Amino acid sequence: MKLSTPSRIALRTIALLYLTVLLAVPIVTILWRTFEPGLATFWASIRTPAAISAFNLSLLIVAITVPINVVFGVVTALALVRGRFPGRRLLSGIVDLPFAVSPIVVGVSLIMLWGVHGWFGGLANLGIQVIFGLPGMVIATIFVTLPFVVREVEPVLHEIGTEQEQAAATLGASRWQTFARITLPAIRWGLTYGIVLTVARALGEFGAVIMVSAGFPGVSQTLTLLVHSRYMDDHNVHGAYSAATLLMFLAIVTLLLMTVLDRKRPAAQSAALPATIAPAPTPDPAEDTPRSAA
Repeated sequence: MKLSTPSRIALRTIALLYLTVLLAVPIVTILWRTFEPGLATFWASIRTPAAISAFNLSLLIVAITVPINVVFGVVTALALVRGRFPGRRLLSGIVDLPFAVSPIVVGVSLIMLWGVHGWFGGLANLGIQVIFGLPGMVIATIFVTLPFVVREVEPVLHEIGTEQEQAAATLGASRWQTFARITLPAIRWGLTYGIVLTVARALGEFGAVIMVSAGFPGVSQTLTLLVHSRYMDDHNVHGAYSAATLLMFLAIVTLLLMTVLDRKRPAAQSAALPATIAPAPTPDPAEDTPRSAA
């Protein structure tokens, strides 16, 4: 259906107003409140020991979460696309579970499992503290970021098919050689995009992490918990805005990476398609015409 010019203008105006109210106004407010006292004050606020520790802890959780989810995501995507086994649909539904379950519920579930009185509470007697420590925060972040790599790699595997993998197996390549030389280069852009989404979600996670974190400044506070603590507990409004601005800067960098990868991905995936699905060259009729005798 072709829209008239007034209708297109009206739709664009509504969309711009919607984005302005929900995105532009809060971002401008945060930036204005952050830099109103001056750049030096902002710099001093994010250079406190608590802020540096929160920044380092956030990056540490990302550094642990991403490799685990990459391995799990690629293996699970291969199982869902290439495998035929009972319970495959159930596994696919479990992968999407973090999208449906509230992060608060995830945190409570982890406390029931890994807490002192939980199923695996005996680990505390061995000196391994999961809940209210780094392991619990990592587990919570892994759970909420679990689907991204799977759902980005899965459609790429569907698109590239199995022709090149079968050809490599016919030529005597092992499964690892086939994966390293055929499958991994073909899915690299989908995998990279899934990694970027995982990083963005891990940096911004709050609900599940706050349930399993002790929340001590300089010990078990991520950047999101630091913003909450400064604003709600310490009533340090400017400190909260400064930490939020630092977190927003990381989110903008992640968004730029997503935009760049999203532009490169279609061309890269087309180039990675097996040659067997490419259309055969059209023969030249002149070559089939018999030459006349001299």
